[in-house]
Amino acid sequence: MDQLIDNVKQVRTNFIESIGGLSAEQLNKIPEGFNNNIIWNMAHLVAAHQGISYLRAGLETFVDKEFYLSYTGGTKPNGIVSEEKIAEIKSLLITTLDQFKVDYHNRIFDNYKGWTTRYGVNLNSIDDATNFLSFHEGMHLGYIMALKRLILKNI
Repeated sequence: MDQLIDNVKQVRTNFIESIGGLSAEQLNKIPEGFNNNIIWNMAHLVAAHQGISYLRAGLETFVDKEFYLSYTGGTKPNGIVSEEKIAEIKSLLITTLDQFKVDYHNRIFDNYKGWTTRYGVNLNSIDDATNFLSFHEGMHLGYIMALKRLILKNI
């Protein structure tokens, strides 16, 4: 499982770097035809992982509850995200995975409650949830790349 977590961390690191030249205004921009923006997608990755791992195991999220509720599934951007908050989101993309790896090895997810995702995927253990994470991350990376292309095209 370490390799999978490390892979997700590497992908997150790469897309943090890929948006490094974008301004806060560009990260917050919602192009026509989209419901969200780049920074929402990045924060959503953190919140979604917290939900499908910690909350499903009956645990508290590593991130604060307000952050989780602002970026969980079914939410949309709610105002402009400041440069300070953008830096925090970028940091959380990495630090939450580091903490997750520690928590995984400490077996704190043993009380995982199985469920079925909106995509019809059954997640019956923390291992199932972690494997599903790659699909979810890839989907949102695709959104981020499309958003970035649109934003750079319209400069």
